[in-house]
Amino acid sequence: MHGTLPATPQRRSSSSRLPLLLRLAFRELRAGLKGFGIFLACIALGVAAIASVSSLSRSLTEGISREGRRILGGDMAFSLIQREAAAPERAFLESQGRVNVIASMRAMAVAGDKGSGLVEMKAVDAGYPTVGALETDPQRPPAELFAERDGAFGAAVDSALLARLDLKVGDRVTVGGANVELRARLVSEPDKIADGIGFGPRLLLSREALNATGLVQPGSLVRWTYRLILPPEVSTEEGLTRIEAEAGRVLPEAGWNIRTRLNADPRFARNIERFTQFLTLVGLTALLVGGVGVANAVRGFVDRKRASIATLKSLGAPGGQVVVLYLTQVMLIAIVGIGIGLAFGAALPFVITALFGHLLPIPIQPTLAWSELGIALLYGVLTALVFAIAPLGRAHDVPVSGLFRDQIDPERRWPRKRYVTALILSVVALVGLSVLAAYDRRVALMFVAAAAGSFALLRVVAFGIMALARRLPRPRSTSPRLALANIHRPGALTPSLVLSLGLGITLLVTLAVIDSNFTRQLTQSLPQRAPSFFFLDIPNQQADAFEGFLKQQASDAQIERVPMMRGRLVTLGGRPVAEIKAEEDIAWVLSGDRGITYAKAPPEGSKIVQGEWWPEDYRGKPLVSFDRKIAEGLGLKIGDEITVNVLGRNISATISNLREVEWRSMGINFVMVFSPNAFAGAPHTHLATVTFPNGSDEALDARILRSSAQAYPMVTSVRVKDALEAVNDVVSQLVMAIRGASSIALIASLLVLAGALAAGHRARLYDAVVLKTLGATRARLLSAYALEYGLLGVATAVFGLLAGSLAAYFIVERVMNLSFTLDLSGAILASALAVLVSVGLGLLGTWRILSQKPAQYLRNL
Repeated sequence: MHGTLPATPQRRSSSSRLPLLLRLAFRELRAGLKGFGIFLACIALGVAAIASVSSLSRSLTEGISREGRRILGGDMAFSLIQREAAAPERAFLESQGRVNVIASMRAMAVAGDKGSGLVEMKAVDAGYPTVGALETDPQRPPAELFAERDGAFGAAVDSALLARLDLKVGDRVTVGGANVELRARLVSEPDKIADGIGFGPRLLLSREALNATGLVQPGSLVRWTYRLILPPEVSTEEGLTRIEAEAGRVLPEAGWNIRTRLNADPRFARNIERFTQFLTLVGLTALLVGGVGVANAVRGFVDRKRASIATLKSLGAPGGQVVVLYLTQVMLIAIVGIGIGLAFGAALPFVITALFGHLLPIPIQPTLAWSELGIALLYGVLTALVFAIAPLGRAHDVPVSGLFRDQIDPERRWPRKRYVTALILSVVALVGLSVLAAYDRRVALMFVAAAAGSFALLRVVAFGIMALARRLPRPRSTSPRLALANIHRPGALTPSLVLSLGLGITLLVTLAVIDSNFTRQLTQSLPQRAPSFFFLDIPNQQADAFEGFLKQQASDAQIERVPMMRGRLVTLGGRPVAEIKAEEDIAWVLSGDRGITYAKAPPEGSKIVQGEWWPEDYRGKPLVSFDRKIAEGLGLKIGDEITVNVLGRNISATISNLREVEWRSMGINFVMVFSPNAFAGAPHTHLATVTFPNGSDEALDARILRSSAQAYPMVTSVRVKDALEAVNDVVSQLVMAIRGASSIALIASLLVLAGALAAGHRARLYDAVVLKTLGATRARLLSAYALEYGLLGVATAVFGLLAGSLAAYFIVERVMNLSFTLDLSGAILASALAVLVSVGLGLLGTWRILSQKPAQYLRNL
């Protein structure tokens, strides 16, 4: 014990106590941080995860904000689907500033005998790029790159198309009715992020080339984007807001989607926020799991300081003063771990930018995110406080003799009310911070409930295991009898081991089951029941002929064809869409343009659950059929009126019925199906699917793709298998990111497990000394401890399998809206490995204990 107390105890004010407590705390800490390695690692790991995610997210957001003009390609962008801007609309835009036009659509690039491939075609005008630089290999000026020469238009192409069709720079392909020469490989587009994710490689060419293809027909799915370059004095935040409001007032039925450089890609920004919340929750999971390690370390710290605590209390130190003294030491050590985590998190964006900034496709502006780092600091402080109060508070009311006797027979009791109150307030503060700092507070509340439930259930499991072990008959053999006694004896490691190991196994099982369901959905389930092909942009006047062509090419296939247009919801039940706040899984219907159709009969794959379908010869006021789940999410019912903007016209319709739609079949279906008279005479295209009853093969797929591209170059063919592979690539990268992030929580679980074993080192040491003195051999003790750890590991693994499977079911069914299949093969393997690790760590620590000499410890008994 370092430091002294006044010889005569006297009542002192709190202001005079604080310097003394700090002096004593610092003197105690001079001995070093022995026993606090896992404590520091747990705190630093959790805080580093939260600080890193928050800092990186802030840097990405700052980068998008700073580079918004480059990402958008201008100060403002006005997008229309299926039609070009009318003369009044174009005049309004040109009155505000300089206008550049971009058209984007999907098309088929035909390379003769080498086959054909789906491309995301982007046609630009002479001013492209208005902001930023276009990078190609070889580097060529846009005028030279896109010019028509020797009967072919120039283009830059994504290297993926070159690899897919075995092409090289200089080769030619046919797109629609135009010959296109691939003059360069596309390296970087300044506005790529704003274009979103496509299903095919990029083909960048001129608007003249697009016109030559003949693909732009009435009703074709072409997105026209008009980018506006404003004068400097107008391109302020107020100016952008004024122009956006004026566009809605002057041209209320334009139906365009307006973005500004201030929100160049709101979808990408929202995805950053969502993924940031997920990773923050993973970091918080690591911090909470690490909190168990904090509690174990504090218990071990109190155990090591019993002599000092007894000395202080024997000299008259009040219990509260003793608790504050050691709480101060614990929090000072926690600040060290928090500082390490904050330093790592703050430095990460700068390190990533320095090492990989030139490779990243997204802008990143490294910055010190003080507010985010402050939140991470609060997370660390509150977590350390929550898990340290209870172990420290127990020492307040235990008499000096009890403290000395507690080495062998620990007394379990609740701390005083003041410490319980402080604990409750700290928990409330931690929960409040988690909810208030979250992007989606509903998800944060679910996380809090799940975390609390996990801790409570694991505590119940631990007490259940101890109660069962206490009631089981004693085995005759020494090792099993000793193992069983160790599980339920006073001061047993069971609660700590079950909690730390249970959290890790539950997380492992959850990830393994979700992963297996992802794989099954993307590689097995969907292709068996999904169409083999989607055919888009079928001209209305050629729809019957194209269907006949498909029947010739695939005589045994099921062919489905429906008319298709794009429309944007304007009002729902008399309320503007902008005023409607829907849940995240419903709100996608309100953003952007949606596919819509009309039909005389209910579509296949849907069932009328409310209302009635209209007669085939219906001629009255336009009616619409709505998906039931989405209608309920938007607060709609039968008889409500909705307004949708199609081709620049607002069309109102009354909800006639609600349908139950089977979206997982991947067949043709729509959220909204209108009565045929709603769009009488409106230009539109058709959408068709081809489904083989017994599946198709590669040769047949290639023949259909090649022949359809040659006979109907204006029709876009999407092979479902290729689309699924593209989605699978994206999802696989996401799953890898989730696995990597979740590994932080798993590392924390291992640290906590090691900490729990280390916390019981002192008690195990005295046990081993007494047993060795009584004649127990090292082999017998090792077998007893191995059996103890094994039994606890197996019991905890059973709980982890059940809890992890339930958590995975909830996430797959309720959050991801996928069908759930229980596959425990990977989960059982992961659980078995976790049990082996726990037994291995336990025996490793036990081996060190058994190597100690009994004499020095027997003197202190």
